[in-house]
Amino acid sequence: MLMRSDPFQELDRWTQQVFGQRSGGSVTMPMDAYRQRGQYVVAFDLPGVDPASVDLTAERNMLTVRAERKPAVPNDVEWQVAERPYGVFTRQLFLGDALDAEAITADYTNGVLTLHIPVAAQATPRKIEIQAGGAKQLGG
Repeated sequence: MLMRSDPFQELDRWTQQVFGQRSGGSVTMPMDAYRQRGQYVVAFDLPGVDPASVDLTAERNMLTVRAERKPAVPNDVEWQVAERPYGVFTRQLFLGDALDAEAITADYTNGVLTLHIPVAAQATPRKIEIQAGGAKQLGG
């Protein structure tokens, strides 16, 4: 099972509304997740993020995605409108024991980071064969 772990997401959202996107703190990234056959697929929106700034780590059962988006304009500009979020984006997911954290693959295309997290072999349902015959009768 895949569960997100982001206890401060609502606090971050409120802070961004009150102080604006440029508060310098961590910004969450939108995510979709679904199960497809024997794997989970997780997609994070990271538009305008340099792929070299994306850091993906798995420690025990915690998967952490960290990325940074920097403004693509000189420092000496006079901003008229600044609505696009910049800074550090982070997201953590708890990977249950049924997932194979050692076999995660990642792809970054068109501003979307897509992870493929396979279900562990021991967690996959399997059919158990039933042996017929061979039972001895008691008594004689």
